[in-house]
Amino acid sequence: MSTQPLDMRAGPETALARVVQVFGAARPHHAYLFANARATRLKVLVHDGFGVWLAARRLNQGKFVWGDERLGPQLTLSAEQLQALVTGLPWQRLGQDAVITVL
Repeated sequence: MSTQPLDMRAGPETALARVVQVFGAARPHHAYLFANARATRLKVLVHDGFGVWLAARRLNQGKFVWGDERLGPQLTLSAEQLQALVTGLPWQRLGQDAVITVL
């Protein structure tokens, strides 16, 4: 995930250029997420091993819970955190510290 906002008018080439700028390269079987400055829209650039594709998602209410630029230009998310993020849930609360087990 890139913590810096992306202009939502950006197409696949612009998003790919940002991936290379922030992450160094677009790795196969990876997804790269970007949000606008208000965190109401996001785009995901996926390198599927053959090429790249770009998808967009918009929230009609609320905001995506986005990373903080003070943590650096990029963050790595687990599959579980990614699913929570694109759903609009607080993904930072997921992980080992938030596990509920049966006693």
